[in-house]
Formats: sequence, C-alpha cells, structure tokens
Amino acid sequence: MNATDPAGAFSLTGRTALVTGSARGIGLEMARGLGRAGAAVILNGRGAGAVDAAAAALRSAGLVVEACVGDAADEEAVARIVADVGGRVDILVNNVGARDRRGLLDMDTSAFRNLLETDLTGAYALSRGITQGMVDRGVPGRVVNVSSVIARLGKRGDVAYSAAKSGLEGLTRAMAADLGPHGITVNAVAPGCIATETNGPLVEDPGWADWLGSRTLLGRWGRPEELAGVVVFLASDQASYITGQTIDVDGGMVTRF
Repeated sequence: MNATDPAGAFSLTGRTALVTGSARGIGLEMARGLGRAGAAVILNGRGAGAVDAAAAALRSAGLVVEACVGDAADEEAVARIVADVGGRVDILVNNVGARDRRGLLDMDTSAFRNLLETDLTGAYALSRGITQGMVDRGVPGRVVNVSSVIARLGKRGDVAYSAAKSGLEGLTRAMAADLGPHGITVNAVAPGCIATETNGPLVEDPGWADWLGSRTLLGRWGRPEELAGVVVFLASDQASYITGQTIDVDGGMVTRF
C-alpha cells in the first residue's frame, strides 16, 4: 500500500461511487470505506443539511466527496440524480430503504405497496438510469444492493420489508444476467444486526445482547465498517468474476440452526 494506491489490491482510485441514503448509518460507513479505498464518493440523502454535514466530515478526513441531495425512491428525483451524476458513476450502492414494522393482519395493501415502491422499485429505477450511463461509456461498473437477512428469514410483524428485500435479491440476480454482457457486475449484501446509531437503544439492551449470543455464531453485534469492507471488495477488481450473488454479513445468523 502506498500514497497513490491507498487500498492496495482493493484500490478504487480513479472511480466514482454513488451511495444512496448515505448521510448517516451504514450508508455513511460504506461511503467512508469506498472513499478510503480511493474512490470519489457522492453522498446522497433527502435533507441538504444532513448530506452536507456528512460530506464535510468525510472531507475533513481527506476524502474526495460531493453531495447529491434527492430522494432516491422518488421517480422525479431519480431522474434529476441520473442527469446530474449518472454519466460518471462507476459504482452504485443502493442503500436507501424504509421499514414499516407491521404484519399481514395490520398492514393494508396501500402501505404494503408504498414500502415496495421505496425499497424495491426505487432501487430498480436508479439502477436503470445509472447503469445505462455505464453501458454508454463502456465501463465495467459495479452495482451493490443492500438487502437484509430478513429476505430469507420469516419474522412476525415485518411483512412488507421481508417481501421488498426478497424482491431486491431477485432483482440482483436478474440485473446481473442483463448487465453481464456489458462487463457490469451486480451483487447484494445482506446485513444482520449491525450496531448503527439507529439501533442504539437495542445495542444498549442486555436482552438483545443475550439473544445475539444465542442466535449468531459470533455472538455479537456487527460493526458498520464490517459491512463496508464487503462493499469495497465487491466494488474492486478483486471481485470482477463475482456477480448475481448475495453475501450475508450477519455473524452467522442465517447459518445457525
């Protein structure tokens, strides 16, 4: 590793990465990881203040960052994002997601449909616009979708999120098939329990710590940077022959019987 190759074999120097929903949480950590690997990072979020503050924080650490404000789940905003930055994005991370913790008997069809629009259709729309730019430029781009272990684990009171993330993993495989001839890889990461600021109250709950101790193979919460490392790998040349896959980052949650 040297000053001109900050990440060694996993260097992303000379590439531009767009990470949606990256003003905080795992989105911000993934953006930080991509920036540390040498990529120029485009942060995205709905609120200008939060996005600008996150961009300033990463710049203060010496990373190359710009802000792109807009709701990545809104069709008109997606069109603006694609028009503004789509012609230069090499790496797209679809991280935006909403959650409505209601089950089948409590959630009406309209609410179910709205969550799918945000978590699944939004990822499709942005991917379509951004990858068209990759195809037009002839670059071997990368798309990484952020799924969840809930895509394959039934959980009471979380019906729409489970359906959306299952759909996102199917979309990952279908997009990989369509974009493979253009040299563009499409993969997904599926986080388990990650200790983000959003999960702060649960992280401090001894009951959750006990549950994770029995439910995961590693017996602990995951750290956001552990998810970021997988995204950097999938975005790098070291993962150039991996496509259509979902990688669980869950401490062994889906493996344990």
